[in-house]
Amino acid sequence: MHIPDVFIPLWQSAIYWVIALVFIALALRWARNELDDEKVPLIAVLAAGIFAIQAFNLPVGMGTTGHLVGGALAAIVLGSPYAAVFVLTLVLLVQAVVFGDGGITTMGANIINMGVIGGFVGFYTYQGVLKAAKNPYLSAAIAAWLACLIPALAASVEMFIAGTFPLVEGMIAMGTYHAAIGVIEAVITAGAVYLIASARPELMDTSTGATA
Repeated sequence: MHIPDVFIPLWQSAIYWVIALVFIALALRWARNELDDEKVPLIAVLAAGIFAIQAFNLPVGMGTTGHLVGGALAAIVLGSPYAAVFVLTLVLLVQAVVFGDGGITTMGANIINMGVIGGFVGFYTYQGVLKAAKNPYLSAAIAAWLACLIPALAASVEMFIAGTFPLVEGMIAMGTYHAAIGVIEAVITAGAVYLIASARPELMDTSTGATA
């Protein structure tokens, strides 16, 4: 899922960076308006946790790997898809610059996939399922599964456009692995939502899915 530099031509990477920067600006506006003394430690814990779960990579084939994402978790717990963009941007920046996991030129694409797509899919799936099912933990699990699968499919489309590997084979490989990995992410996300709601109920209102 962490697309390296050589996988996407520079001109395509530039387009992804422009799109990513728009969402980063919106995420910074969210942070400026919403962050307070209670949320800053929570963001630090979420960023560290997402960094850790993304460290376990499984080889998918064709030179790429699969792993958990964490976008849904950040968006659900913090109550905004822009929170996921904010947290994932921090995580991806450290991973790329310090550890060489994911490219610098392709970081825009990685932010779009994991932060933007993962965050928005996770947040709005959670909100929609919660209204129907009235169960925050089931809603979080379904949201997290989709927020793991759909970014993986988006990455495979991007790499097809880049000429890195064929579309059908890429989508099958990335989709199959991340559909399975997404089950693990669903369990982790539902468990994290339960623990946070139990330990710090003032941070999350699980009856509506909104951050208190």
